[in-house]
Amino acid sequence: MNLEDHVGDVIRKARAMLSIPADAAAKAAGLSVAELTALEASGQSPRKPAFSALATAIGLNGAKLEALANNWLPSPVDIGTWRELRQITTTAGGNTVHCYLAWDEVTREAALFDTGFEAEAVFKVLEENGAELKHLFITHSHHDHIDALGPIRERFPTLRIHTDMKGVPPQNKNRRNDCVHVGSLRVSNRETPGHAEDGVTYLIGNWPDDAAHIAIVGDAIFAGSMGGAKEHGELAKAKVREQILSLPLATLICPGHGPLTTVAQERTSNPFF
Repeated sequence: MNLEDHVGDVIRKARAMLSIPADAAAKAAGLSVAELTALEASGQSPRKPAFSALATAIGLNGAKLEALANNWLPSPVDIGTWRELRQITTTAGGNTVHCYLAWDEVTREAALFDTGFEAEAVFKVLEENGAELKHLFITHSHHDHIDALGPIRERFPTLRIHTDMKGVPPQNKNRRNDCVHVGSLRVSNRETPGHAEDGVTYLIGNWPDDAAHIAIVGDAIFAGSMGGAKEHGELAKAKVREQILSLPLATLICPGHGPLTTVAQERTSNPFF
């Protein structure tokens, strides 16, 4: 699976977070403004940028940024380690998004994390595994993550919804000390705003065979990048550091876009951190 963001996307996002003008970033990189614009658009540059100076100017790690430009990818993760977990991917309008389904191996109680674009893909996995959907955890309310909410609620009218969205009934609002049981699985939540005002990360633990915890992060962080946060970049980065990258190194990171990764890989290789 390709990364969600190429090196140009990372540069563009970082520059926007700090309101760095294109001419200043281009000068640091040793490129013309036109060359920087092309790099941000395509991830390619006919001349090698001065990655270290550019990274310093826009708040990134130079060595990690250059590694990304040299086609860094996270090491593949065998999701089969978590037998009762599925990544469900849907696409609309050229945008591909993941949601995740987890269930208890004995009770078959299931929890969905975001919905993606289409409910049918979720229904199919539930039916194939004899799982009954009890909970829906929403990482944030951007449309690609909740587009299938209507038909899912119609199919499962007693579904319990968990979210940080403003204005929802109290029974649907996450509380920071909540621990929701899905059979023997335990789901807690961590506040991760920045990309979205209502951004939240869900941590799933107590897997069979002592498999590592899983962090369902929405768009807070991607493999080698993070969600855009033009107005709240420092907040977004601080929350990722505090709430996600502080987790044990083996923790599986399940983002809303792009490949799976781990806390260890993002601490080592993500240019934003």
